[in-house]
Amino acid sequence: MRHTISVLVENKPGVLARVSGLFASRGFNIESLAVGETEDPTVSRMTIVSSGEDATIEQIAKQLNKLVDVIKVNDLTAERFVERELFLVRVAAEGHARAELIQLVDVFRAKIVDVAAKSVTVELTGATEKIEAFVDLMRQFGIKEMVRTGKVALIRAPREGKSQ
Repeated sequence: MRHTISVLVENKPGVLARVSGLFASRGFNIESLAVGETEDPTVSRMTIVSSGEDATIEQIAKQLNKLVDVIKVNDLTAERFVERELFLVRVAAEGHARAELIQLVDVFRAKIVDVAAKSVTVELTGATEKIEAFVDLMRQFGIKEMVRTGKVALIRAPREGKSQ
């Protein structure tokens, strides 16, 4: 099963290497990793996506909590959370294909960020499934280059009037 794990860590050199090393030493691949400073400049949030059995991921979370620079570990998989990725793609776009591409960009609420004589670069943000659907559609135009950020995620805030 795919798990999304949020890890709050001290914002200092070497922390990323220690966290990713923990996964590698246990033979687990990190499918996606995004790290950035939080509202507190001394703290960073890592959003890690990895696949494994629930019990194994729970064990990794326990091991992460033992690392000195780790403040808090939360497996978001069972929680209600908001997730986003950023995707940039350069595709061939000449003649009639350009008009069709522009229509797809509009449907996906993406944005054209660069135009050249024979290609267009598109930016899209959204959930992983939305980006994967867009990638599949872009293949027909001929993907020249593409890049994706890792997933970033936050637990949804409690709704007003609801108890937790």
